[in-house]
Amino acid sequence: QVQFVESGGGLVQPGGSLRLSCAASGFIFSRYTMTWYRQAPGKERELVGSIASTGDIVHYVDSVKGRFTISRDNARSTMYLQMNSLKPEDTAKYYCKAQALNYWGQGTQVTVSS
Repeated sequence: QVQFVESGGGLVQPGGSLRLSCAASGFIFSRYTMTWYRQAPGKERELVGSIASTGDIVHYVDSVKGRFTISRDNARSTMYLQMNSLKPEDTAKYYCKAQALNYWGQGTQVTVSS
């Protein structure tokens, strides 16, 4: 069964950093483009970025470019989201997903506040 377990969220002050992890199982991780999404209270879920199966092509939404970095370790079936220079507007629950598979994890909460 396809599963995603997101971790690494928490409370951080503006300007701080967090590293999220997404542990995947139940499918051949190395064959899929992976994505990070986030959903803030009262808003629709939005795509944060994506990384190709080999990790060589990465895309980001404009609001996080230059601050967030997506990477992956296919040997560990794990994807990462390094978030630097965090802003209050980054506050959301963050989810990972294989682009072509309709499964979601429980997400991990990121709160940016002083």
